[in-house]
Amino acid sequence: MKICGIVAEYNPFHNGHKYHIEKTKELYGATHIAVVMSGNFTQRGDAAIYDKFRRAETALKNGADLVIELPVAYALGSAEQFASGAVSLLNSLGCIEMISFGSECGDVSLLEETAGAVIFAQQHDDFFAYMKTGDSYPVALQKTIEKYYEEDIIDALTAPNNTLAVEYLKALSEYGSSIRPVTIKRVGTQHDSGKTSGYYASAAQIRRSILAGEDISAFVPELPEAFDSDYADIRNLETAILAKLRTMSPEELEKAPNVLMGLENRIYKAARVSTNLAELYMLIKTKRYTMSRIRRIIMAEFIGIKKSDLKSPPPYVRILGMNGKGKEILSAAECALPIDTSLRALSEMGTKAAHCAALEARAGDLYGLAFDKKRVCGLDYTSKPIIIS
Repeated sequence: MKICGIVAEYNPFHNGHKYHIEKTKELYGATHIAVVMSGNFTQRGDAAIYDKFRRAETALKNGADLVIELPVAYALGSAEQFASGAVSLLNSLGCIEMISFGSECGDVSLLEETAGAVIFAQQHDDFFAYMKTGDSYPVALQKTIEKYYEEDIIDALTAPNNTLAVEYLKALSEYGSSIRPVTIKRVGTQHDSGKTSGYYASAAQIRRSILAGEDISAFVPELPEAFDSDYADIRNLETAILAKLRTMSPEELEKAPNVLMGLENRIYKAARVSTNLAELYMLIKTKRYTMSRIRRIIMAEFIGIKKSDLKSPPPYVRILGMNGKGKEILSAAECALPIDTSLRALSEMGTKAAHCAALEARAGDLYGLAFDKKRVCGLDYTSKPIIIS
């Protein structure tokens, strides 16, 4: 067995994801693939287009063997928080030999140098000086690195997949993990691109096509999820999100992750005059805060995620689905955390586990309102894992 971990959102699973899994097996000899996947909300501060069990099923039918859930607080975190939570879960299994991630550069050595540059820049006085002048975190980081590093490092940080890869490498170092990083060079379209290339389109473009009722069959595996209309749309949550924000005080708003330097006051004022999410985001937006960060913060406020929810690693491993090889991964695992398919069972594994599970269930209940045909509460406790023989 040669078990490789992958961190993903699969929102939705498309041909580029399938290519990544296949090339990981071909180039690095991976025999088993364990995926840590975001649940019903994603890192861009949005509702996942398909629910986590359907996305897990698609992955299992296209090369993945085990799918475990990244808890919602980490799924909606910054790139650093997202990567740290996911890597901690892979590391806790005790049997993962490699972690494979996509990158624009396709060079692990360059990415490791870039990770070192980021760590240096984050501690440098110039970085803090840029932040004090109102620059956003990415801009302050970029400016600092541009002062001290060569073009290859600077260029590597401008690509979104490279940036996330750097966070995986930092997390591996943080946990003292023996997991070996490997990378697959991204093919086809760029991240968030509106263009298509042969059988490839970005997940963002596919989501736009789904919402527009367009045919996406050329860009995704031939599975039922690609052709039906049962998808989530954040616009269905718009009134609920605004209603929640209008009931919160600045002191309550300040407790959400990544709310700093008085941002809670901007959110409070914007929520009281905005009539839709686009207007809300624009009223909150400043030079210091990227739009993606604002979207994540607003979703965290809606669900009730607090800064304290990210102070320690995920307290359990929740299995969303597996096949026969997935069962072999579990047999080989020497897991340092409680591991189960049942959220209810995991909720009984201590105070932290109970809180994390309750937060996940609440997120699922709210996610059910994002569909045209609303879903009932409690599905996180009653849904069965995806088991493929």
